[in-house]
Amino acid sequence: MDTEKSRMSDSRLAEAAHSQFARHETFAPRFGWLHKAYMQVKDNPEAFLADDAPVLLGVGKNMVHAMRYWSRAFKLTRELRGSEDSGSRAMYSYPTWEARWLLDEDGADPYLEEPGSLWLLHWWLLSSRPGWKSWTPSWYVAFHLAPFSRFTAADLTQLIVRHVNLSFGEGPVEASIAKDVDCITKMYVPARRKDGAPGALEDLLACPFRDLGLLEQVGQRGSAEWQFTSGTRTSLQAKIIAYACLDYAARTTRHGSSISLARLANEAGSPGRAFRVREPVIAAALERVAGDRSELQIVEAVGQRSLAFSLDPFELAWDILDEQYDNVRERPGFPSREEWGRTYPQLAEAERRELKQQDPQLPLNDEENA
Repeated sequence: MDTEKSRMSDSRLAEAAHSQFARHETFAPRFGWLHKAYMQVKDNPEAFLADDAPVLLGVGKNMVHAMRYWSRAFKLTRELRGSEDSGSRAMYSYPTWEARWLLDEDGADPYLEEPGSLWLLHWWLLSSRPGWKSWTPSWYVAFHLAPFSRFTAADLTQLIVRHVNLSFGEGPVEASIAKDVDCITKMYVPARRKDGAPGALEDLLACPFRDLGLLEQVGQRGSAEWQFTSGTRTSLQAKIIAYACLDYAARTTRHGSSISLARLANEAGSPGRAFRVREPVIAAALERVAGDRSELQIVEAVGQRSLAFSLDPFELAWDILDEQYDNVRERPGFPSREEWGRTYPQLAEAERRELKQQDPQLPLNDEENA
C-alpha cells in the first residue's frame, strides 16, 4: 500500500489540474456549442450569467452551465470575478486568443469542420502548464494516469477517487466523479444502435468528439466495459502531432533544446498519452514536418531518438499549427496575442490569479509590485 501511495503521489495531479468535478451538468460538448459561446462572450463577459442566456445561446438553462464549463475546459475562455467596485462578485468570462484564432468567423475553423480541430481541442482539454492547467482532472487521470486500457465505470471512478484523495486537500463526493466518468464515455464512445452497430450521423452531431475513435464499448449488456483504442489515427494530421509535441516540450524549456521521443509518447501529460498513439507514429509525424523545417531535427544518441529544436518550442509550435490552417495570423486585421491582451486585460489577471494559487508569493497586480 505504501508503494502504491508513493507511486500515485508522484502523479502530481494537483500540479496538472484544478480540483473541479461534474460541472458539465452531465452534458458532453455538443456540435456548435463552442462557436456559439465564443461569439457571445466576445461581446459580453456576462453572457452566461444573463437572464436571457438560454435564449441567446439557444439551449436550456442547464445547457448554458455546460457550455460555460466546456468553454473554460477547452481553454477558450478564462474567468475572473468582478471587483467590489463593480457591485458584482460574479465570475465573468473572457475569450482567449486561442478562441479568437480558432472560432472567430475569420478564424482557423469556426465550425470545427476540419477533423484536426477536434484533436487540437482534445489536446487543449488535457494539456497543462503553469497558468494553463487542465480543468478536467477526471479526464486527465483517464488519459494520462490510468494503468489500464480496458475498464468498467467503477474501475475508472475508483482510480480517480484515489488520485484525487492523494492530490487535493479536499475532494468531491464520489458521485461527482462517477458523473465525470459517465460523461467521458458519452463524449468519446459512439452510441450503439439496437443491432449493435455504431451510431449514425446524428450521434456525431450530438458530440463530435466521438468521431476521434479514442474509446469503444467492449462489454456486453449489463456488464459494460470500455477500452482505449489503438492503431492508425487517420484524422490526426502530422502538424497537429508536431504542435502538441512542441507545446509539451515548451513546459520545460522556452529555448532551443530537445526532448526524447520516449517522453513524448509515454510520459503523463504527453501527446502520446493524450492521443493514444505510440512512439513510431509520433516519430513518423515529426519526421514529415521536420523535412520542411531546418529548425526541427530528429536526432539519435545512445540508442535514444529525440526531437531537437533550435527555436522557442512554443512559438515554433504555433508557426506549425498556423501553417496547417493556411496562416490565420497573417490575415488582415488579425490581432496578435499582445493586441488581444490589451482588448481583454482580464485574461492576464486571471492567469496571474491561477499562478498565485501555486505560488502564494506571486503578486496579483501592478500595485502589489510597487
